[in-house]
Amino acid sequence: MLQTFNYDQPFHFEEGGSIRSLQIAYHTYGTLNPEKDNVVWICHALTANSDVADWWKGLVGPGKVLDPQHYYIVCANILGSCYGTTGPSSKASGSALPYGKDFPDFTIRDMVNAHELLSTHLGITRIQLLVGGSMGGYQALEWAFKSPERIKKLFLLATSAAESAWGIAIHTAQRMAIEADPEWQTGIRGTGDKGLKAARAIGMLTYRNFELFNAQQSDPDPEKTKDFKASAYLHYQAQKLADRFDPLTYHRLTRAMDSHNIARGRNTDIASVLSTIKQPTLLIGIASDILCPPSEQRFMAEHLPDCTYREINSAYGHDGFLIEYALISGHLSSWIAGR
Repeated sequence: MLQTFNYDQPFHFEEGGSIRSLQIAYHTYGTLNPEKDNVVWICHALTANSDVADWWKGLVGPGKVLDPQHYYIVCANILGSCYGTTGPSSKASGSALPYGKDFPDFTIRDMVNAHELLSTHLGITRIQLLVGGSMGGYQALEWAFKSPERIKKLFLLATSAAESAWGIAIHTAQRMAIEADPEWQTGIRGTGDKGLKAARAIGMLTYRNFELFNAQQSDPDPEKTKDFKASAYLHYQAQKLADRFDPLTYHRLTRAMDSHNIARGRNTDIASVLSTIKQPTLLIGIASDILCPPSEQRFMAEHLPDCTYREINSAYGHDGFLIEYALISGHLSSWIAGR
């Protein structure tokens, strides 16, 4: 069930600015044990929400590797999103209007600071397993570095220690698409949707790959000159996102992703920062991922002191971290059992 935590104090952002209060939407599954050592905290990716048992049902739920019978599982909607946590589309304090463009710029570290407020509210002093795929992995890495005494183990998938030039370029192209729609600035759902749809179409090309599009979206009729299956697929996926998300939120979240660099402000390089993250870590890369390619995970595995690296084959590219339940569950189960 969706729950909310209201932090009725000013929340200050890393790059300046503040809001008078903060609401965080979250889901929990299972029960916190008396020792408070059975917490699994899952950080979600770009457009997901806090209902992890819905969007990751192959891993979270009764009889799954992350079973609420054994664990107290928490997933919070990230700062700046539009699924119940305060963000650009939220109404400003004391106003009937959304923050819109006036919402302060935010970073991955701001998201982690909001997570910590919620964890304190829930009485959580230790997180047995901190989980994150893609952008969720950015949050998990930052949190592990920030609070090593609180985070015991890490499980990371299809992620990186810093947003790459490739990733930033993709996000820039997506934001250019949104900015080309004159209605995007309002931050109200239903306005600026043309730009958001174009941005989503760009994203879909990186979440999947050449082989999968050719296998699933090719047209058998060689005489066809329009109304292609691949085009229809992108329009369908774009409309699905527009029906559930808003353009300004997407714009700001991609900027937050670009801010991710584990070494930023720490007077050292990425490898050195990774070497200080001592938690036992299971890291999974996906061979066909063109958004966060395996080279990024291999680099992390080389520099994390206690890392088990596994690379899986999947036709689904980056989206494989959301789809390949059996492969991921097998590696996670073995790692948890110490095999």
